[in-house]
Amino acid sequence: MTQPFPDTMDFGGYNAPSRVECEVYDLVVEGRLPEEINGTWYQSVPDPQYPPMLGNDTFISGDGMVRMLRFENGHVDLKQRYIQSERWKNERLARRSLYGLYRNPYTDDPAVRGKSRSVYNTTPIFHGGRLLALKEDGRAMELDPRTLATLGEWDYRGRLRSQTMTAHTRPDPETGELYFFGYEAGGLATRDVAYCIADRDGELRREEWFQAPYCASMHDFAVTREHAIFPVFPTTADLDRLKAGGVHWVWEPRKDSFVGIMPREGSVKDLRWFRGPARSAYHFMNAFTEGSRVHLDFGCSKVNPFPFIQHASGIRVDPREAGGRFVRWTFDLSKPGESWEETVLGPAGDMPRAAAKDAMRDYEVGYYQTFDPAAGRPLVAGPVGAGFNTILRLEVRSGRLNRFSPGGEATVQEHFHVPSKAPGHEGYLGFIVDRHDQHLSEVFLLEAGGIERGPIARIKVPLRLRVGVHGNWVPGEAL
Repeated sequence: MTQPFPDTMDFGGYNAPSRVECEVYDLVVEGRLPEEINGTWYQSVPDPQYPPMLGNDTFISGDGMVRMLRFENGHVDLKQRYIQSERWKNERLARRSLYGLYRNPYTDDPAVRGKSRSVYNTTPIFHGGRLLALKEDGRAMELDPRTLATLGEWDYRGRLRSQTMTAHTRPDPETGELYFFGYEAGGLATRDVAYCIADRDGELRREEWFQAPYCASMHDFAVTREHAIFPVFPTTADLDRLKAGGVHWVWEPRKDSFVGIMPREGSVKDLRWFRGPARSAYHFMNAFTEGSRVHLDFGCSKVNPFPFIQHASGIRVDPREAGGRFVRWTFDLSKPGESWEETVLGPAGDMPRAAAKDAMRDYEVGYYQTFDPAAGRPLVAGPVGAGFNTILRLEVRSGRLNRFSPGGEATVQEHFHVPSKAPGHEGYLGFIVDRHDQHLSEVFLLEAGGIERGPIARIKVPLRLRVGVHGNWVPGEAL
């Protein structure tokens, strides 16, 4: 019989596993859904089907679930399904967990040694007519975009040599190309990074490898019209540690941060490395090139925020002491040296997003999330601990901020942006609001240019939706 999940931050309270596959047709909507909103929001959710084999695990190790909210003609339908990975199938057959520490195959049950262990639980993307579920420890898994049925691993018709495909890709809104990379591309704890480009039809047209300064958790990268940018921060892996049964990631503050910049259509031989003090970041809002200067905007802190990585590193840092803030790093390619300029754009936060039309170019507005103590007490939601409770709209040139908090005992999940066809309209922001006091979720829809005015629609969900990681909006015409 299946035993209870551990009573820890990663498995208790609002983080308790859901394990619910469901389809709810025609959700109740309070307010108004604009007719122009027609499409599907896909979101990845780590949701373990069995308690961890070794007694505890991190939230982000959970089996991959994909949920979709389909908006059509003023109606919204919800569906969520498990990704039937090899790992999911093996554990379901055994009726127990068979995989050990997060991203350490040397700790797995002998019955599954050498078998695929990726859970594809981090980001769903739609490109070249395919819905792909990503997690950076393996290649992509293709899903049916309407039923969410698992179709099989996608390796670009056998042409992708990299063993991994990162969780964050960069689609070019002008050409339709997809820019992506894989780290640990040559195997566990290697320094190999594969830089890849797929054309608008989803065919791999380029793959070129280089060596990072050390094996780091390279969760995201950035692309401008002219350059590709590869940040490397000192959350590191070591093969000997893994073979000894240790953790995959530790934080090494004595190592420097590196940022590699290359012409995006050039060669990796043209990579120029910049170097600075230890920093931590997982997501980048946008980047653009201005003459010889390359700008990168993101939420940055002085220490890795994940409790399980801090524990493995023998440290414990209060989030208020992490030195977090939202910044712009500027690299001047015309000048010698390894340093960059830093400009503070706003308060600490994460999950940044600019409108798709603004990707890779100079832009005016972006959105990200933060925890605001004035909006409510800390509530555990997701892998870092206290969940975000506030959405911020940042005017990057002036620093002006607008904000929205749902109020009460609530946290917010990562938002998505829906463009508008109306001239001068900034579009819409949608996101899941988790009501901790009710153990229920709902979806808010706000006008992006006036988030402080509150939701124009609230979509009621008759169950608790476990905190997802990342998601993407796909317009109806693309499907």
